[in-house]
Amino acid sequence: MSAKKAIYFTEDWVVVILGLAIVFLGLAGVIIPKPHYDWNSFNTLKSDVLSKDNLIKIGQQFLLVYSAAIGGALMLRKNLNALLIVFPVVFILTLLALIIAGNSLVMEYNLEAVIFALGIGLVISNFFKLPTWFTAALSTELYVKIGLILLGTTVIFGDILKAGSLGLIQALVVVISVWYFAFWICKKLKIDREMSLMLSSAVSICGVSAAIATSGAIKGDNKKLSYVISLVLITAIPMMIFMPYMAEWMGLSQEVTGAWLGGSIDTTGAVVASGSLVGEEALKISTIVKFSQNVLLGIAAFAISIYWTYTKPVDDEVQREKPTLKVIWERFPKFVLGFVFVSLLFSFFVSPEKNEMVKGSLKSLQSLWFVLAFTSIGLETNFKELFIHSNKKPLYAFVIAQTFNIIVTLIIALLLF
Repeated sequence: MSAKKAIYFTEDWVVVILGLAIVFLGLAGVIIPKPHYDWNSFNTLKSDVLSKDNLIKIGQQFLLVYSAAIGGALMLRKNLNALLIVFPVVFILTLLALIIAGNSLVMEYNLEAVIFALGIGLVISNFFKLPTWFTAALSTELYVKIGLILLGTTVIFGDILKAGSLGLIQALVVVISVWYFAFWICKKLKIDREMSLMLSSAVSICGVSAAIATSGAIKGDNKKLSYVISLVLITAIPMMIFMPYMAEWMGLSQEVTGAWLGGSIDTTGAVVASGSLVGEEALKISTIVKFSQNVLLGIAAFAISIYWTYTKPVDDEVQREKPTLKVIWERFPKFVLGFVFVSLLFSFFVSPEKNEMVKGSLKSLQSLWFVLAFTSIGLETNFKELFIHSNKKPLYAFVIAQTFNIIVTLIIALLLF
């Protein structure tokens, strides 16, 4: 029993150790250059994305994430021989997803790399029988949580204070009201709490990142997470295209339109694309509002972690009593502490010059860890399980909550802007 506890404790902290190691390496001057994946024809793909300079940058990123994955396997006493083979395969598939998502036509539709990574993994896992040792070497949780700690480098509280209070007020009102409404709808539809928490966070806070953070906080089922993220990415496309036209039809000002778009569209990329369709002022306001919601992610993840660790035993028929502080601490996902620490570090202690120097590299690595995680999720998931009959209720809940989100955000945008 004590050995199991030791392994569990190590597994919980290993993510924080690896995530902080990458952050402090960057701050110490070991900056991994950011590769790019933008291309619009096979000629530009060959001459630009597949150029020697860009391939060297991709190789440097590979060495860093490979070293981190090996370090994680050693600390967790996992099968290192399997990982040495599996991780490069996962990386190559992830690279393919990043290149597909970098195409100019794909980018117009705001289709993110995570959805292609998931799709590639699903195709392979459903058409080919993968050996058990291969799937056992996939470390989805490790990749997701390292990415989340690196996400903390982009959540800068000072930027929001500079941007003004209106965006933050709107973000607070929208996040709280929409989250509780979505959770209430899920309860009415008798959706399990795990799915309810992920879905409510995705609709109300910031889409993909919020769903991933919530899943990490509650040690959620990867299949449920995949489903929620698919809903987020699919609904973001029609919202991104039609909402600017609806705003024009209603005669809304650029400020109100920007606040409406930023508060209701779930992915940052779709917010930027949609705001650009309206105008410069709409783009500015929509970005501020969306970023204000992103800042609330750390607070929300922390609150959800406390809620989950404190209330989970209620579902257990054997143990009805509330857990002690010691039990809460043991169950509490330590990556949340890493996320908050990094966010505070970059908000108040890292100089703007140093931040400017490292942010591109760390942001690129954060995205890479997320895409690696979704390639892994696809490789260990049965496609049919994503669309089984019982999954229709979360779809209904998501659509209802998103409709409520659009209406509430419009009313608040009209009142504030």
